Parts: sequence; C-alpha cells; structure tokens
Amino acid sequence: MSAEKPWLASYAPGVPAEINADEFSSIPAVFAKSCALYRDRPAFSNMGKVLSYGRLDQLSMQFASFLRNTLKLEKGDRIALMMPNLLQYPIAIFGALRAGLIVVNTNPLYTSRELKHQLNDAGVSAILVLENFAATVAEVLHETPCKHVIVTRIGDMLDFPKSLITNFAVKHIKKMVPAFAIPHAISFTSALASGARQSLPAVEIAANDVAFLQYTGGTTGVAKGAMLTHRNLVANMQQVGAWFKSVVVLGEEIMITALPLYHIFALTCNCLVFINFGGLNVLITNPRDMPGFVKELKKSRFTSITGVNTLFNGLLNTPGFDEIDFSTLRTSFGGGMAVQRAVAERWKKTTGCILIEGYGMTESSPVATDNPMNALEYSGSVGLPVPSTELSIQDDDGKLLPQGENGEICIRGPQVMKGYWQRPEDTAKSITPDGWLKTGDIGNMDARGFFFIVDRKKDMILVSGFNVYPNEIEDVVALHPGVLEVAAVGVPDEKSGEAVKLVVVKKDPNLTAEDLRAHCKLYLTGYKLPKVIEFRTSLPKTNVGKILRRELRDAQPVGG
Repeated sequence: MSAEKPWLASYAPGVPAEINADEFSSIPAVFAKSCALYRDRPAFSNMGKVLSYGRLDQLSMQFASFLRNTLKLEKGDRIALMMPNLLQYPIAIFGALRAGLIVVNTNPLYTSRELKHQLNDAGVSAILVLENFAATVAEVLHETPCKHVIVTRIGDMLDFPKSLITNFAVKHIKKMVPAFAIPHAISFTSALASGARQSLPAVEIAANDVAFLQYTGGTTGVAKGAMLTHRNLVANMQQVGAWFKSVVVLGEEIMITALPLYHIFALTCNCLVFINFGGLNVLITNPRDMPGFVKELKKSRFTSITGVNTLFNGLLNTPGFDEIDFSTLRTSFGGGMAVQRAVAERWKKTTGCILIEGYGMTESSPVATDNPMNALEYSGSVGLPVPSTELSIQDDDGKLLPQGENGEICIRGPQVMKGYWQRPEDTAKSITPDGWLKTGDIGNMDARGFFFIVDRKKDMILVSGFNVYPNEIEDVVALHPGVLEVAAVGVPDEKSGEAVKLVVVKKDPNLTAEDLRAHCKLYLTGYKLPKVIEFRTSLPKTNVGKILRRELRDAQPVGG
C-alpha cells in the first residue's frame, strides 16, 4: 500500500490511514451527539454572548420547526444565508439542516447582480439576511424564485439591553443599514418564537443528500454551486479531526473563527470539526477591523486559530498582537491561498506556534492535504493527503506523472463533491469517470509523499516560453522587510510575450522599485525578474482575503 501511497509512511504517530466516513449518517447526527455529550459546555460566542450546546440545540430546533411548519418548506428546498459571523449563523445552519433543507451560503458583500445569479441558479425558496445587506435582497427579490425573507439584526441574539442598544446604534448612530422595503419580511426573533410553539416533524436525512450548495468560481467565471453532501462534509470533518486529534482536548478547545462561516474553510475546519470536538467557536464578526480583532484575542485563552495568509500577515502587523498571551495556542492552520514563508516564520517567532499549511478546494469540502501536526518548521509544502484521500499528478491527457514532475493535482476521496448543481457538463469536465477531481492547480510530489503547489494553471506567466509561477515570485518579494503585501501577475510584452509585474504595498515608505529589483536579483533567474513594479496602498481581495490576481491582470494595458 505505501508503495502506491508513499505519504502514509510520513504520517504523524496515531493518524490512521483511513477514516469511517459512515460513522455518522448526517451533519445533524454529529450535532445531536455533541449536544448530548457537551450540553452545558459553550459552543459559540460573539460580542460577549455565549451559546451553550444545549441552547444551540433548542434554538436550532425552533428555527427548523419554523421553516417546516410556518413557511411550509419541504426536504430539499434551498435556503440562502447572507450574513457575517454572528450567533444567528450556527442557529440557522443547524436548524436548516435539521429541517432537511439545503443551505446556500451567500457572501453578504455580493453585488445585486451576483446575488440574483445565485438565488436564481440555486432556485432558493427562502433567505435569511442581516438587515445591513437587505437592500441588495430587496433590489433583486422580484426577479428570483425566493418567496420568504427573514431579516435579522446584529444584536438579535445578545442579552437585553445590549441587544436593543446594539441594534439602535447600528441603524441610527452608525447608519450601517441602507433603507430597504421588503413586504412580508419576518424578523429572526419572530421566526424563533413561531417555531417554539410547534414541534418539528421527523425528517429522514440520507448520507448522500445534498447539505450545502457552496458557490465557487465567481472570480474565474460564472459562479457554480458545488453540491456537498452530508457524507462529503462528515467525511472531511472526520479526516481533519483524525489529523488534529493528538493535539486536542475534547470539550476544552477554543477556536478563533475569523474567516466567515459562509466560506467552506471555516464551515468545515472551524464549525464542524470543533462541534465534533465539543469545542467553542469564538466568532469574529469583522476581522478587517484588525485593532478590534486583536482586542478580542486578548480576552480569550484560545487554543486554535485558522486563517489565510493575508489575515495572519495583517495580525502580525497590528500593534498589540505581540502582547497577546499565546501560552494556550496549540494549532494554527492556514489555507485558502499559499502561506508565504516570511509570514509563517514570523508567526512562529511571535506566537511560538507553527503555522500548519493545508490545501483543498470548495469541491473537496475543502481539505485534501495537511502538514503533519508534529512538524517543527514551515516546509513550503501543502503537506500529505489526509486519511482516506488519494492525490495524483496528471498530465493534460489524464496520464499519471512520475514523482517530482509538475502536472495537474487531482484528488480522490469521500470528501469530493457530488458534482455542480444542474451543470452536468461542468461536472464531467471536473471529475473523471474514475473519480478524480481535477483541481486546475499545478504541483508535484516528493519521495516522502509531500505535495507542493507550483501554481494555478491560469495564473502561470509565460516569459519567452518559460513557465513563471507567481507564488514563487511573491514568496521571494515578501522576504524583503520593506514589503507588506505583494502580488505577481503577467502583463503583455512585445519581446517576451509576457513579463512579470509586481504590485506591492509598502511596509517601509522609503522602499523603491530599485530596492526590489536588487533584492529579486539575489533570488531569481533572469526571466523571472519583474519588468514592471507598481506601488499601491492596498491589493484587491475576495471577502476572505484571497488576492485577486485576475483583477490586477485585467487592469493592465498592453505593455504593462
């Protein structure tokens, strides 16, 4: 077996080769187990309010009852959730899943065009939206099949009088709620009260039923809904759980959840994994307010944190972060985009905790690989395939490539999606007949089974016939102490076809383009050197902090 799967020999002690993807029949089955075991333990906290497992069980049951009894929604109907990290989110997720519905996670910062596409594509029957974003819903509602709108306010789950004060301040003092009119909208608190007066009918949920339509690809084309089944997500929860198990204490973990729960990374690795562990998720509503985020971190004796490279980098550059007590921090997990060596090394120096990098995608629920928990240093690798998962490197014809050669990374395992919602052609292009998910990422595997991402196929820069991978350039530039953030993109060039362009946010105001060119010459061969260097005050990013290289590339005139 290890001849075919060399990574198994590199597993940390105690990590199994396989997990039982069928131990739980559904996400509600996992939730029910944790609510019974950890009833009085804290499950989620936000803005000073804590929900115990018992209370979350009760409130999610009320929401499920409302959806089935009051709104008359049926098993398999779709409900969209459109809000940042608030206590309402887990109540709605577990309530909707218990009712047998399919959850459509929706980015609250969507434009009306993006929202309309998603609601129509998913055939959404109901939406729960934070009032701050309800104006967008109001704008497109009449052009969608969505019949029911539930509106919540930031302070709805806080205790009186804090709830009243918060809601008043958000609307009338901070003016954060644009005017909207949605006739027949129901308030979240009314929905819970309505559900409490009725009992939830029994719902049979099968492992292969779709739990989430998780939209992806919006930055590369039309957003598609990945159909993630209960089994997909339970399997990935088990896989990540088995990987982490040696360093967690059941019922005692405190996870900082700054990435939004509508993103697959936080949904699986924070919400599901730590619910299964009986842990507490500390929800950060606005992680972009870095000083406020650091203030929150100072209040908590947290044991785990997840994030993307830009989030870790942002924290490291926020005053006061280095004063936090990190003595309880055992796991820091980075994904969503490449973790840069300079950030990983500084993170370890500041926190005393290694930044473990993993890899995956929405279509794989998302985790496919992870670095071992007993690693001592940042390796630059995205790690080993997690239990019950195979990775292969394939060429454009689907032929397996030998160890060390660059090709497309392909994933096979129980966490791979059922397919794209109502897009059989796209599904057939992405998943081979023998079950391999084609990632569109270029990488290779070493002799010990560690995988390395070289880059996205579409982000590769072709300079005079040579492949240049932006991640490599960005890693080198990020080592310069005067650089805060960097993106490398290809721009048209008359001589070489394409040339490398750097877009840099300065940390040192005195940094010059010549400084960066001299720095790059120390580390990069001639054709990889940047021809164009532009300084900006910020880089365009998705709402979870991924740098939008495409936006930087598309903005370029011919000649860069």
